[in-house]
Formats: sequence, C-alpha cells, structure tokens
Amino acid sequence: MAESARQRWLLLAVVSAGLLLITLDNSILYAALPTLVEELGASSAQSLWIINAYPVVMAGLLLGSGTLGDRVGHRRMFLTGLAVFGVASLAAALSPTPEALIAARAFLAVGAAAMMPATLALIRVTFADERERNVAIAVWGSLAIVGSALGPIVSGLLLQSFWWGSVFLVNVPVVVVALVATLVLAPGGGADPGKHWDLVSSLLALVALVGLVFAIKETAKATPSPVAAGVALVAAAGGWAFARRQRRLPDPLLDFAIFRNPAFLAGVLAAGFSMFAVAGLQLITTQRFQLVEGFTPLRAGVLVAAVALGALPTAVAGGATLHRIGLLPIVAGGLALGTVGTVLVLLHFDSSMPLLVTGLLVAGAGLGAAMSVASSAIMGNVPVRRAGMASSVEEVSYEFGSLVAVALLGSLLSAVYSATVRLPPGTPEEARDSLDAALAVAGESADGGALVAAASEAFDGAYGAVVLVVAGVLAVGTVATGVLLRRHGPGSALSGPASH
Repeated sequence: MAESARQRWLLLAVVSAGLLLITLDNSILYAALPTLVEELGASSAQSLWIINAYPVVMAGLLLGSGTLGDRVGHRRMFLTGLAVFGVASLAAALSPTPEALIAARAFLAVGAAAMMPATLALIRVTFADERERNVAIAVWGSLAIVGSALGPIVSGLLLQSFWWGSVFLVNVPVVVVALVATLVLAPGGGADPGKHWDLVSSLLALVALVGLVFAIKETAKATPSPVAAGVALVAAAGGWAFARRQRRLPDPLLDFAIFRNPAFLAGVLAAGFSMFAVAGLQLITTQRFQLVEGFTPLRAGVLVAAVALGALPTAVAGGATLHRIGLLPIVAGGLALGTVGTVLVLLHFDSSMPLLVTGLLVAGAGLGAAMSVASSAIMGNVPVRRAGMASSVEEVSYEFGSLVAVALLGSLLSAVYSATVRLPPGTPEEARDSLDAALAVAGESADGGALVAAASEAFDGAYGAVVLVVAGVLAVGTVATGVLLRRHGPGSALSGPASH
C-alpha cells in the first residue's frame, strides 16, 4: 500500500509538471511582449494573436482531446501531447517572423490540448479516495496558478541574459524528463476503443471559439471593424451546429446533461471567472509597469507574482478543508475576496506600491481558493467514465476565461487609450495606435516629453477602466456561484446526482 501511495503522489508530480508547462506558456509572453514587438517588428494585432493563438486553439481542441483520451487512454494522450509540445517549443524559439511565431504557438496549443485533460483525468482515475483526491486536485490547481504567475518571472529572467527564443527553449528539458517519468509511473489501460470520437465536432468547436475571440477583438477596437458582425455570425453558426450535433451523437464530445448539476456548473463558472481575472490582471499590469513606470520585464513579472503568492496557501487549504467547509463559502467567498482585492488594485495602482501589492495578494488569495475547489466540484460531480469529458470542460473553462481576458481586455485597453489620448500638436497619428507606438515616436522627437506624459496619462485611464471591468466580472461570478451553491454550505456533500 505504501508503494502504491508513493506511486500515486509521484504521478501527481509528473502530471503537475506537464500542467506547469501548459500554464507557463499561457503567461510567459506577458512580460516578453514589448521585447517581441521590438525584435520581430510585430504589429499591435500580431502581438495580440501571438498571445491568443495558444489559448484559442487549445480551447477549441480540448473537448475533442478529452473524449479522445477516454477512447485511446489518458496515458497515451499525455505522452503524445508532451512530444508535440517539445517539438513546437523548438519551432517557436526559432521563429523568424511574427507569422511563424503565431503558427508555432498554435502548434504548441495542439500538444497542450492533448496533455491538459489527461493530467486531470489521470488524477481522477488514480486517486480513488475522495479526500485524497481533493488534496491532489488542489495541488494540481495551485500549480496551475504557479505556472501562470511564473511565466512573467521566467521570461524576465531569461530576457536579461538570452534572446527572446529562450522563453520557449526552456520547455524542452522539462518535456524530456516528464516523458521518461510518465513511462515509468503512469498506469496503462483505461482505454475504451468502442467509444466513438467525432472529429467534425472538434472542428465545429474550434470554429465557434476562434470566431468568438476574433469578434470580441474586433468589437472592442476604438473603431470596430465591419467584419465583426460577420465573424460573430460564423461563430454562432459553429456553436449551434456543434450543440445540434452533440444531441444526435451516441457518444458526444460534450453531454450537456452534466451541466444540470448545480455544483458542476458553479465549478465551471468559477474556473472561468477566476482565470479571466488572473490573466487580465497579469497582462495589463505587466504592460503598464513596463511602459509607464519603466520596469524591467523581470521586475514587472515579480510584481504580478503577488497574485500567485496570495493564491498558493488558500488553494491548498481549500482542497484540504473542502469536506468540512463545503463549496459555497470557498467558491463564492473566494470570488468575493478576489473582487475586494481587484478594487484595491484599481484604487492604488498609481499612488501606492504597498497597497497595490496588497490588492494583488488579496485577489490571489480569493481566486486561489475558488480555483482549487472549482476543479473538485467539476470532477467530483461526474462518473468516472466521463472523467475525460469533465476534465475537458474544466480545461475549456480555464482557457476560455484566459483567452477572453486577453482578447477583450487587451483590445479594450488599446481602444480606451486610442479614444482618450490627447496628442500634442504636430504629433504623428500613429502615436494614437498604442503606448508602444507613442513611445517610439517620442524617442525620435527632439521634444518628446509632452507626448510621453499625455500617452502615459491616457494609458493609466485605460488601465483603470479595464481593472474596473475585471472587478465587475468577479462580482457577477460571486452572485452566480452563490445562487448555484446555496445548498452546498458547511457539512454538505461535494457530489451530486451526476457523480453516481
């Protein structure tokens, strides 16, 4: 039994390392983005797609990959995903153009989509005891937060001594070690060759998500593109066709019946709302303090790591005490605390560094608690045979929250800046496009001080508007999960009817 327990926890370490890679690459470009724009000559639109290509392709493929894992085995999916991720990391590191990097990031997403549901599904099938599984999932969830926070720090450290491609090259040795460890530790079997896997459904989900993200990005611009409506229609058609097809398949990629369980639905919403806030705060805060305050990428990365520092203890504590406290206080209470922390950031980002850091710590503490037990709520309310599907839904909720944050908040930040900046007379209009462009114009001007001041003031106004949106979204999430989990207070059971 001791050897079996040791093997379970070692396997947790291995799959968590895979998850760490996935989440690290979600945020590793936040602090590196200004360097990438300069080195590769990427436009504002290209820079957003360099970040977004990864989460949007991953989210589009996750549902299919989780169900495919149920069919071919989660161990095989994890190993395949690791191999693809390693090759794609090399391709990204050696990309000569923005277009090549966007393509490599999409290829990275294919490997991540194969790996990510397998990490959680392997935990679900390996840890039979509910309390032990709650702790394992909490550790898993906390490492997701750590990976997201480490991304800006790792990129900042690497950019101090190496070229920008090193932020991808660092993945390769971890992939090699994880491949060997998985071959030794992960249980075989678990495959169900009789289960049908539908490629068309995966493609429809991808069309719907890519279209939705593109429509959000276009709509959030200062001057919305006329193609936004057309793309939104394509996304809606893809989503409708996907839903219709699922109802007709004997083995759907997504069984919508699982959403009838309130605890499962609350877990999905909590994961999405939390990741929206984490990704949004990290992205815009690293940009603001590099461009306005002159922070190095490393210093900006360390600043936003306060979110993870606040999240780690509450994430682990949430999983360990869930069976006594219940879902409602941890999920809804965590989102409420995240709202309070975000408001602190809004009030003090330009006036007090100690209070700003306090706000990030408080926000992280709340979101860490909510995310850790959100995963338990999702995985604990489906039968084992739906482990791959449930883990896919869980990962989609995380990735969807992240990619909507980048698409919406990144575009909103640029739109508010462009609409409010007051350029000094004689300043080229290109300075209105972004703060990066304004700083470049100011650097070529004999008297660029006035432009820098005006652009920085407008950017701070845009930053404040975006943080206000994040706080509002978390407040909505608090109310929604509170209603769904009203019967899941202290002493209540984690699992509902869907888990049996």
